[in-house]
Amino acid sequence: MIRMAAWILSALLALPAFAQPEGPGKLVERVSLDTLKTLQTAGGPKGKKAVMALVEEKVLPHFDFARMTALATGLGWRSATPAQQGLLIDQFRTLLVRTYSTALTRYTNQTLAFQPERLSPDGAKAVVRSLLKQPGAPDLTIDYKMATTPGGWKIYDVAIEGVSLVTTYRDSFAEEARTRGIDGLVKMLTDKNTQLATQDT
Repeated sequence: MIRMAAWILSALLALPAFAQPEGPGKLVERVSLDTLKTLQTAGGPKGKKAVMALVEEKVLPHFDFARMTALATGLGWRSATPAQQGLLIDQFRTLLVRTYSTALTRYTNQTLAFQPERLSPDGAKAVVRSLLKQPGAPDLTIDYKMATTPGGWKIYDVAIEGVSLVTTYRDSFAEEARTRGIDGLVKMLTDKNTQLATQDT
């Protein structure tokens, strides 16, 4: 599960804020290429902590973590109290940041190609497809699922070769919530983040 999530998150975006709104396709393409360029530059982020700082600054404002966490938690989300929901969002956010940062530190010579965005009939959602090209390996298809919000376009799921990030976590989250309750799920995420944090030192 973690390995698949790392592949998915290796293609996620470091999205700066812009005064003028952009369509989801143009936004994904421009900032993705800019992120890869930053990682290729000699003065780019070095080491896990530096990459995590970059993620904290540029990535987090452009993901709908509340929606992602609710989707990943499934039916258990409805039974969680507001306080529990807040804890779940915080811990899931931390897990994704650490997984994404780990994936970025392993970046080598991948390149990206993009296809036109696919908008929903009402224009409120979009899927942006990119191809992650790796030397000596097959291309990976990556779909960014996005929705309009008062804060602009936000990513709420990413799928690689048809495998959803949210779905990847949902089964384990649902099982934990069934057997140990929402507090048990929060503890599972907290323990995992603590374990990953010890690897950064």
